[in-house]
Amino acid sequence: MLSLPASINLADAQALMRPLAEAIPREPAGRLDIDAAGLGHFDSSSLAVLLECRRLAEKSGRTFHLSGAPPRLSQLARLYGVAELLGFAPVQEASATA
Repeated sequence: MLSLPASINLADAQALMRPLAEAIPREPAGRLDIDAAGLGHFDSSSLAVLLECRRLAEKSGRTFHLSGAPPRLSQLARLYGVAELLGFAPVQEASATA
């Protein structure tokens, strides 16, 4: 399992990708697990990091699994339309009854 740092922003997202890209091939085959439980400060660049991890996982024949994501990350992913790509469950709209 790979763990994300406490903070991901535009200034450090690209530098973060190098160690992640090097670590992904060393992870066990099957499923790439990314732990986001420690992520406290982030912006939309965190989504780019996660999408690149997903791409690298698929390229190496692995599935992508994100765990421990803070609710704000889920909200941000929905705002940008990438929630399902990152494994966030779709929001169920309440049906109106008359």
